[in-house]
Amino acid sequence: MYKNWIIMLMLGLMVVMAQCGETSKASGGGQLKGHNIVIQISDDNARTKKIALNNAANVLKEWPQANIEIVAYGPGIGIMFRGKKNKFRNRVKELSMNNIRFSACGNTMRHVAKKKGRMPKLLKGVKQVKAGVKRIVELQEKGYSYIRP
Repeated sequence: MYKNWIIMLMLGLMVVMAQCGETSKASGGGQLKGHNIVIQISDDNARTKKIALNNAANVLKEWPQANIEIVAYGPGIGIMFRGKKNKFRNRVKELSMNNIRFSACGNTMRHVAKKKGRMPKLLKGVKQVKAGVKRIVELQEKGYSYIRP
């Protein structure tokens, strides 16, 4: 009876270890270390934009080595444009110099260009990605935590 109990315990441990291995593979196999956060900005509400930037700054205070990327698309993309209309331009520049990455949706950029007759200019430190939603999904598949204020 004692021998059967040990066999059952061993089998149980093997199942748990196998499940842990599958979880590790699903989350990127441990490719990322530390804290990895993607923050979405997809609406034109100034308060929401401010909260998103504050979230990024606060995370960086708590975890200075965190990987943080802010992805903007749709009506939220204006936060990444040059120009005096963007009241967040200085804050975005400041945060981008503190290792927070900013990505602007290429699909939205093309839509704005079609509407306005010219491609909008991005702030220094902002990169254009093919599609904002695609970028968010890619980061989540790598194990990033998703935040949408």
